[in-house]
Amino acid sequence: MLRYMAFFSPKIGIDLGTANTLVYIPGRGVVLNEPSVVAISEIDKRILAVGVEAKAMIGRTPGEIIAYRPMRDGVIADYRITQAMLRYFIGKAMGRFQFFKPEVMISVPTGVTSTERRAVVEAAIRAGAKNAYVVKESVLAAIGAGIPIQEAHGNMVVDIGGGTCDVAVISLGGIVASTSIKCGGDRLDHAIADYIKKTYNLAIGDKTAEDVKIAVGSAVPVEDELVMHVRGRDFITGLPRSAELKTNDITKAIGKELREIVKAIRDVLQETPPELASDIIDRGIMMTGGTSLLRNFPELIFRRTGVKAQVAERALYCVAEGTGIALEHLDTYKKAIIAKR
Repeated sequence: MLRYMAFFSPKIGIDLGTANTLVYIPGRGVVLNEPSVVAISEIDKRILAVGVEAKAMIGRTPGEIIAYRPMRDGVIADYRITQAMLRYFIGKAMGRFQFFKPEVMISVPTGVTSTERRAVVEAAIRAGAKNAYVVKESVLAAIGAGIPIQEAHGNMVVDIGGGTCDVAVISLGGIVASTSIKCGGDRLDHAIADYIKKTYNLAIGDKTAEDVKIAVGSAVPVEDELVMHVRGRDFITGLPRSAELKTNDITKAIGKELREIVKAIRDVLQETPPELASDIIDRGIMMTGGTSLLRNFPELIFRRTGVKAQVAERALYCVAEGTGIALEHLDTYKKAIIAKR
């Protein structure tokens, strides 16, 4: 009977990211992990595909089809398409129970404005949610990483996704000092593509740049370099060609973006009250999000700040799992919840 009642008010947590959207259902875990991409027909503005299918079309579509990312830098860039994307993800996650309207909790970047927050809540309601809660990504990442945020101790969380890097110091369930910069995995990919263009006169796509970052990228120079052959179009001849890339080439290519992320961490550390700063030195910095998985990232942060850093066990899923835990314990985390409708 209780299980039957639970379906009357199902709960869904959504990590609405610039690169990927993850959907978490309490009791079932992460049920969906798909790219935040929508394919649209230019002729009649019809939505042709969402998620994995749409991402496969990027860079490969005919002129009348556009593969589009409706989220930019962690916030809604196109309201109508985000709404359609949310409806698709909610429907797919609910499956045969989609005639019950779910309660939805969505993550937003730490630096989000009240207007952007309202747009997320509105889009979720119109996509079929009964209630929509909005919580800052840093708080959810901390919850998902297993940090006891309700305690009177300082914990620093650095959540680096596709579009944003959120840095926050959390104590007693609230954010004490924070910043959010529009620098994440996408910026690193563009920097790699630009470097290959300038150094090798070779044009590559975003997908190839991302593959290079994952395969051979590192945050600090290394002695034993990894090597990858990358294929693209020669800028001079216009013909296909390949080039050999090494780890330290990529470290050099993304240096500026990594310095920006480190600066954000240093800025928050400088704003942190002394007592909490002492806790952070003891406990270290917790890193979450897909971009934190870049090789030797904790080492770079330690070199630049003097504070040890570690990547969370399930860094990719921390925010999504945080939404699920917060949904199951709404009363405990009510201080962290910003907006509800």
